[in-house]
Amino acid sequence: MEMLTSQRRCRQRRPGKIRVKAAKIRGYGRLSDNSLDIYLIAIGGTGMAPLACLLKDLGHHVRGVDGPLYPPMSTLLESAGIEPLEGYEAFHLKAEPRPDLVIVGNAVPKINPEVRQAEELDLPRLSMPQALSRFLLTDRKPLVVSGTHGKTTTTSMAAWVYHRAGQEPGYLVGGIPMNLSQSFRIGSGPRFIVEGDEYNAAYFDRGPKFLHYQPHTLILTSVEYDHADLYPTHETLLEAYRKLVALLPEDGLLVAFGDDDQVREISQGAACKTVFFGLDPENDVSPIDLEGAADGSRFHLEDGEGGRVELCLQVPGEHNLTNALAVWAAARHDGIPAATVAEALGSFAGSKRRLEEIGEVDEVVVVDDFAHHPTAVEKSLQGLRQRYPGRRIVALFEPRSLTAGRSFFHSAYRKSFKGADVVFFAPIFHAGRLGKDDRLNLNRLVDGLRLAGVDAHAYGRIDDLKSEALNEARPGDVLVTMSSGSFEGLAQRLLAALQERKRTDLAP
Repeated sequence: MEMLTSQRRCRQRRPGKIRVKAAKIRGYGRLSDNSLDIYLIAIGGTGMAPLACLLKDLGHHVRGVDGPLYPPMSTLLESAGIEPLEGYEAFHLKAEPRPDLVIVGNAVPKINPEVRQAEELDLPRLSMPQALSRFLLTDRKPLVVSGTHGKTTTTSMAAWVYHRAGQEPGYLVGGIPMNLSQSFRIGSGPRFIVEGDEYNAAYFDRGPKFLHYQPHTLILTSVEYDHADLYPTHETLLEAYRKLVALLPEDGLLVAFGDDDQVREISQGAACKTVFFGLDPENDVSPIDLEGAADGSRFHLEDGEGGRVELCLQVPGEHNLTNALAVWAAARHDGIPAATVAEALGSFAGSKRRLEEIGEVDEVVVVDDFAHHPTAVEKSLQGLRQRYPGRRIVALFEPRSLTAGRSFFHSAYRKSFKGADVVFFAPIFHAGRLGKDDRLNLNRLVDGLRLAGVDAHAYGRIDDLKSEALNEARPGDVLVTMSSGSFEGLAQRLLAALQERKRTDLAP
């Protein structure tokens, strides 16, 4: 797209403050629907990079900055023709032409030199969710997927179902769907499907991101305690979800996990129709004749119009089953035929880093997973048992987030890791930010798991963990890496090491 000239941008600005929805934004002029020069600080984030691509697809000139970037976000931006600057420097914003709008990622601190420069220049400023709402959700009917667990998979699943049904949805997924060519799309249909994150929006926008997303349909998967760095108590987190539910209009829809009493309590605040889903037959949507197998799950649903419908999922685990029930409820409420929904759910292949099989060497399978909360760990291990029956499960776990490294999860982790045969713990990523009493005692956790019959070990370095896992790996094993971060690319490194070992063994 042709870059805006400095003269044209100057004509667009008028003195005064601007507003985007409820947020007061400092700067000049009024944001219009005309082409803008938009600058993203931390453009390589999992939400920011797709947003940058969406804004470019809308016709805006998009640029930005980040640290060193790696695939998949680097390749995503490159494919869109966006070349980010590397390294945060104030002069990036001082130089002409100056942007019409700055979008700031939630991990960017107030002391960032480019943030300070943007404030000094009084440039219009938005957080990522404010920008998404302003440019892509207005005049749409957002389908927001929220909850402690399953957001990325359920959002991917919903986007795939609506796409297969010819609904032309827009969507933004905080991961990489296997079925779809990319994690974002403007779409032309009424629905925009978005992952509703409960984490904060930006240093100047401290509330949860999902409060900006104007839900018309809301899927609520769970409300377990997480993000202790932002929510000091479980009640403060529940209050954020109550505010989200209260945003639903009277003609909207709440699709809520009915097996959780706290989800049911929060659902009482909805002004619209509520559909409960779950395994309990008392829910509005629940499976009948459920059968789990290595190739997925088979079950039936009672449909008011379509009668009894059979569904066959290829993604394993009870958690993926409930994700599918939620999407079924939303899609059927929108009038998508039962057979179409069933076919689309059956062909859904999952998302990257959600029980993703990286490869297999000499009957040793390597799987990469995002699980970090104790409940997610337990569900993922159950899913692996279903997919790989009779095989030894070796879990390699990194307590990556501030919450995952806290001591109050000791009992929950001890319970969830009983689903593995062997557990290797990496160092607590944020150990230096946690006091001794607040920090998860990995040695104590190891002792407790050993008493329960699980072969558990803790390591001071990820490289030591990798070496020991390779030494222990034997044919039939499933090695699963679990972390909410990169885990230093451990899954790919394990696979490469197994391949190298095989080449060495075969060498004459």
